[in-house]
Amino acid sequence: MLLKRGKPKVEEEILPLDEGWWASVLTEEEGYIQNQKENPARPCGAHQQPAVEWDRVRDLYARDEIICLKAHGYNRGGLLVGGDGLHGFVPVSHLVDMPSGTNDEDRKRILSAYVGRTLDLKVIECEPEQERIVLSERAALAGEGRRKVLFGALKPGDIVCGAVTNVTDFGVFVDLGGLEGLIHVSELSWGRVQHPQDVLDVGADVEALVLQVSEESSRVALSLKRLFPNPWETIQHRYSPGDVVCAEITGTARFGAFARLEEGVEGLIHISSLTQAGAPLASLQDLKPGETVMVRILHVDPEKRRLGLSLVVDE
Repeated sequence: MLLKRGKPKVEEEILPLDEGWWASVLTEEEGYIQNQKENPARPCGAHQQPAVEWDRVRDLYARDEIICLKAHGYNRGGLLVGGDGLHGFVPVSHLVDMPSGTNDEDRKRILSAYVGRTLDLKVIECEPEQERIVLSERAALAGEGRRKVLFGALKPGDIVCGAVTNVTDFGVFVDLGGLEGLIHVSELSWGRVQHPQDVLDVGADVEALVLQVSEESSRVALSLKRLFPNPWETIQHRYSPGDVVCAEITGTARFGAFARLEEGVEGLIHISSLTQAGAPLASLQDLKPGETVMVRILHVDPEKRRLGLSLVVDE
């Protein structure tokens, strides 16, 4: 259920998001459709599809109505469904019985079990020029007309509550009660995020700030980090070059190790700082994620969100 909670006390300027921000949202689905154009081999169980009644599809989408279609085949990305003058694609993230994070074998087993079943679905994307129809079983659970209600109510700056339905490499999808929003990986934390699953799990309830609402493209952009103050704006009040503080190792790379001083603030212990007078203080292999270490602050750059650190070891 959507909970409209009003606007945050300190509201930042909500900047519009260009289409490049959304480029990876439908990665699996786009890859599937492109593959079908380039490779005539049909997915498992698929049959030749009839012509699409595009006027009817547009009407179903505009009215946010539920339609019953039969699953005829599947691909790693989802199901092929059709019937009654309409055929389209249901991504795995929009299937009710598909758990997130399933391996290939389990995914194939679940998708094959769908074939032959009739599903209640909603059209969530309709693009005749690209011969693209995307449907959702999950969206149909909210009932007819719910998407229209939500698009009419949601505004940038609103705080909403929903359940995480899918976690991908590029972000987290949140069910707002008949409409899914996306928290892009760049909007999960003020700090560095190695993978969205390190921040949120499927099924978790989460509050988020609405950044952008586009009924035309059926997209809602959300942010988790903007519910909290940007720690980099005041970092110079808390840390200065020469300070020795406690930090947690969060990861390593060939050029050094990352260490978190506080939520949203990470710095780099460059590999060059791991030696002193030619004698190694530590190696990257010695620094494990989750380990607590003492570091010295070398420099602070709030504008670029960069923090230089060196490892402090006991004499």
